Amino acid sequence: MASSSSSIFSGAKFSPILAPFNTGDSRRSRCLIKENKVRFNPTSSRLSSNRVRVEAQSLIPYNGLWAQQTTNRGRLKRNIVLGQQRAIFRKEATGISLSQGRSFCLTCKRTQHGIRRSLPSAFVDRTSFSLSRSPFTLSLRKHSQILNATVGPEEPHAAGTAWPDDIVAERQDVDLLPPEIDSAELEAFLGYELPSHPKLHRGQLKNGLRYLILPNKVPPNRFEAHMEVHVGSIDEEDDEQGIAHMIEHVAFLGSKKREKLLGTGARSNAYTDFHHTVFHIHSPTHTKDSEDDLFPSVLDALNEIAFHPKFLSSRVEKERRAILSELQMMNTIEYRVDCQLLQHLHSENKLGRRFPIGLEEQIKKWDVDKIRKFHERWYFPANATLYIVGDIDNIPRIVHNIEAVFGKTGLDNESTPTSPSPGAFGAMANFLVPKLPAGLGGSFSNERTNLADQSKIIKRERHAIRPPVEHDWSLPGASVDLKPPQIFKHELLQNFAINMFCKIPVNKVQTFGDLRNVLMKRIFLSALHFRINTRYKSSNPPFTSVELDHSDSGREGCTVTTLTVTAEPKNWQSAVKVAVQEVRRLKEFGVTRGELTRYMDALLKDSEHLAAMIDNVSSVDNLDFIMESDALGHTVMDQTQGHETLVAVAGTVTLEEVNTVGAKVLEFISDFGRPTAPLPAAIVACVPTKVHVDGVGESDFNITPGEILDSVKLGLLAPIEAEPELEVPKELISKFQLEELTLQRNPRFVSFPGSGVTKLHDNETGITQLRLSNGIPVNYKISTTESRAGVMRLIVGGGRAAETSDSKGAVVVGVRTLSEGGRVGDFSREQVELFCVNHLINCSLESTEEFIAMEFRFTLRDNGMQAAFQLLHMVLERSVWLEDAFDRARQLYLSYFRSIPKSLERATAHKLMTAMLNGDKRFVEPTPKSLQNLNLESVKDAVMSHFVGDNMEVSIVGDFSEEEIEHCILDYLGTVKASHDYAKLPGSEPIVFRQPTAGLQFQQVFLKDTDERACAYIAGPAPNRWGFTVDGDDLFESVSKLSVANDGLLKSEEQLLDGRDMELQRKLRSHPLFFGIAMGLLAEIINSRLFTTVRDSLGLTYDVSFELNLFDRLNLGWYVISVTSTPGKVYKAVDACKSVLRGLHSNQIAPRELDRAKRTLLMRHEAELKSNAYWLNLLAHLQASSVPRKELSCIKELTSLYEAASIEDIYVAYNQLKVDEDYLYSCIGIAGAQAGEDITALSEEEEIEDAFSGVVPVGRGSSMTTRPTT
Repeated sequence: MASSSSSIFSGAKFSPILAPFNTGDSRRSRCLIKENKVRFNPTSSRLSSNRVRVEAQSLIPYNGLWAQQTTNRGRLKRNIVLGQQRAIFRKEATGISLSQGRSFCLTCKRTQHGIRRSLPSAFVDRTSFSLSRSPFTLSLRKHSQILNATVGPEEPHAAGTAWPDDIVAERQDVDLLPPEIDSAELEAFLGYELPSHPKLHRGQLKNGLRYLILPNKVPPNRFEAHMEVHVGSIDEEDDEQGIAHMIEHVAFLGSKKREKLLGTGARSNAYTDFHHTVFHIHSPTHTKDSEDDLFPSVLDALNEIAFHPKFLSSRVEKERRAILSELQMMNTIEYRVDCQLLQHLHSENKLGRRFPIGLEEQIKKWDVDKIRKFHERWYFPANATLYIVGDIDNIPRIVHNIEAVFGKTGLDNESTPTSPSPGAFGAMANFLVPKLPAGLGGSFSNERTNLADQSKIIKRERHAIRPPVEHDWSLPGASVDLKPPQIFKHELLQNFAINMFCKIPVNKVQTFGDLRNVLMKRIFLSALHFRINTRYKSSNPPFTSVELDHSDSGREGCTVTTLTVTAEPKNWQSAVKVAVQEVRRLKEFGVTRGELTRYMDALLKDSEHLAAMIDNVSSVDNLDFIMESDALGHTVMDQTQGHETLVAVAGTVTLEEVNTVGAKVLEFISDFGRPTAPLPAAIVACVPTKVHVDGVGESDFNITPGEILDSVKLGLLAPIEAEPELEVPKELISKFQLEELTLQRNPRFVSFPGSGVTKLHDNETGITQLRLSNGIPVNYKISTTESRAGVMRLIVGGGRAAETSDSKGAVVVGVRTLSEGGRVGDFSREQVELFCVNHLINCSLESTEEFIAMEFRFTLRDNGMQAAFQLLHMVLERSVWLEDAFDRARQLYLSYFRSIPKSLERATAHKLMTAMLNGDKRFVEPTPKSLQNLNLESVKDAVMSHFVGDNMEVSIVGDFSEEEIEHCILDYLGTVKASHDYAKLPGSEPIVFRQPTAGLQFQQVFLKDTDERACAYIAGPAPNRWGFTVDGDDLFESVSKLSVANDGLLKSEEQLLDGRDMELQRKLRSHPLFFGIAMGLLAEIINSRLFTTVRDSLGLTYDVSFELNLFDRLNLGWYVISVTSTPGKVYKAVDACKSVLRGLHSNQIAPRELDRAKRTLLMRHEAELKSNAYWLNLLAHLQASSVPRKELSCIKELTSLYEAASIEDIYVAYNQLKVDEDYLYSCIGIAGAQAGEDITALSEEEEIEDAFSGVVPVGRGSSMTTRPTT
């Protein structure tokens, strides 16, 4: 869940040191949308691209529960990234997601950024998406959070080490290498192999299929089964480009056995990358209401998908249409930038030309026979690996199931296709023959066939002939010719971005010495990340962001170091100079002893915390990690082993060695031009064709390769000096200051009105409610599921809806200003940042239409919770507002605005929102005119005026004691100055939907582009979560009086309602969360129908979704259908979407549809209940005066409310959506060389919003993998 902000406080992202060293793929794709659809979010009128926010996650290890669902498993990118990543933060009904929960072909999913961790940091602004100035973000795949690695089967074509290098924190007692250790002893120790995971079981069938099994209890009664076939786009011949992806689609969606699992609560998906095709199923261990074992059914489905697909002509044609639509949908400017980066980075091999999505002209040609032959060549058991992780008690039984299902595949009655001629690439004997390491923990000797005999039985081995991937390494003396900088110009680019790449071979992490080297590099680069941001944040830096990524890529088979600089075009030369200058400074002078101590400590604390959470890591995260490690050749350890080995090597690290090892990573930049320096693998600049010049307008932007080299040389010649040590505060509020505040303000808990009690505790949920004497309500829940970890959120009523006509943009710019400044009290930004690093705190700020929110993630180790409370206290009492921070915030939103005409999705969504909401500027980005009217005082007042008494609410969830949390609440929240002057709360101007007589129900947007694409949005009014409408109606009152019909629709067996069922339904109708429940189920049902009809049956789109945005405080909501298509099909796609939306009465909802929607939402709810962040969402607004209907029963009775919902209830909710032609708004956006009219002529008053406007895309990952199949 994360995006980035320009705030320094986004922090460096970290993960455990052994996190299977994130593949660099992720970093280089970080600017891409997860799915090429723009979402409307309940928390923002802007599309979720705008809602993409910085995820300031702490060093607290990821346990699989904080994140959104995993995507692109196994081969997804992981790396050490200094930039920020994005994720859509969605406000949901009492924390329940309203998304449809369908499966998607991860193949097509482009950059799937998973869960990331970050260097603890102060205020990150989550309001806008990623225009980050902070080069501190590590974009990690969720599985990279797990401290493991593997000695696994070698895949020479896909080797890499992904090591996120942003883990840091301070430890005053770091044990550096003791002088008594003999160098020979140290060398021997560092040569020892790392221990292997004790519970990981490996085996191999007679037909060559390898399998790995890992018991894991989170979530309970569920398991993951992934079939990885070792074939991808790199294996395609010149006339087969995209055929592996085609087979993935046809095999997956054509499987009848997979379809039979849909009613069981199972989810499935697939993806393809350079080297792999993966089919995966997430399933319950048993069927609902019975003890039927689902393992055999899941394995049977995977067997059919991978090895026995039916290549029916009808399915091939259907998927051909879907893939062609997907190809156009993916072909955004971000994707094109990705392709450019890959082409130049890998100009010497096929990686730069074999993108998994394929070539349109070839996709159109293949017949069934061509597709089948490719399948016969590559899809067989000996060329595949099965991974199973989950709630498994009987490993031998699972092995028996595997043998029973897969054992005969590839042995009996199967022909052996002829392999490609060895002459094509030269014989590479045993290139892919599996190598099983001896003595792996957990293997079954009685289940394994002797490898010596196995060769006599296996009919087919993994292919010995394969096109090798050769690289031109960036090593000293490896090349003498510098490749000239490449320049990619495009009219849709907004900012300047330059990437300098270095490519070296991957070192597998298998020994203590390997681990030690990774640790030292991380420490070194963490210092650089922090320095660049803090050094220039006090002034207005010339860059938007500077990011240094050093990571190993399993997809690319190399380690890639990337320096990425983004800037406003007018500042590009200064930005490059500064970046090179700071790299030189670190290389020449190294890290200081204080930096070594600080960042080493953070790594050890992070590792310790992860080890403590060993029993709370989800199966999908464990599985993703193991799959990645297998591809990279790392040793897999469990979390405890990982921590112990990290502690062992940390004690041998010296400052001199850290600086020596780290300096080598930077030589291709710091020593650029020297004969001994490694040459960059590529230098690629992505620039706009035109730029905005104040007072002039649009002007041509010109740049040459020579100018780029000159700017690098300026950085090499600039004077540098050593980094001074910073004094880091141990506390923000001293004991003396706290005692004084306590005497002055007498903090205490007060009784609830009418109750006479000061504490309300619910035993069933564990939720405690308190009220402080200064008016602040507090909710907390003690949870041990995330060991010694906690989260806290302050919610303040108001947000952008409170902006007045003469202060449009004041709240959003004000929140950004506070984030940009980063100062509290007498402490500098740098000191606050390092205070957060030392205490493992992450803090983020966010503004929405309804609220201002501040969220903290912390560990309870070393007084981390107390430190988080101190920071919150200082923000509320002594926040510092700086003029230069305001200037940066205002410039950021000005850049957002100017980038709107260059984004088809943003421009289309803006036009629709403007039409539907009658031009209300609070639901779009501030205009230049609005920004010009703002000043520091006006934005400060717009934000801080909301911080009044019970207009605020604080919720905390974590592994603390009652005494600990209540002391912190009294000491740091109770001593905040009381403010009960509600008369000063700004009022909200009314929000209205445009009257249908305006004739703006249908809009179009045209964008000039070299390539064709199309998208559309369909939207209309809805009530808010609690049944209030924009017209002032209270639907809840009328709904609660409706009679319960005995219509027989509640039960799938069409049983009549008994007395208990009728009572449950009456309870639901009278419950304040009725509309939240019914609308959530309705969204699931509509999503399923849209996919089945518009995508699968009609073939008009690749991706279509329905979302409900239900506000809590504002008396309105809306629904949005997002659809992507081609210019030739988009109008039909829109009509089809409207027909589905309006067709719920003519095509009645079936009981099975409701049952499936219930299972989806309940399964999601149950899986998330172990997450602190999820409970934080559930607690939101529990005592908020602006959300009076939220009560404890909304949390306690959530499961029973979903179970009680009937089809009639869904129709009650559906009838509140305005879907007739008068109230339904749609806007179609078309891009192409022949597009009707250019949208660049937007007036300043008709502006748009964006989620990743101001940042030039700087990734290359979207071209490495495809989108979700479904």
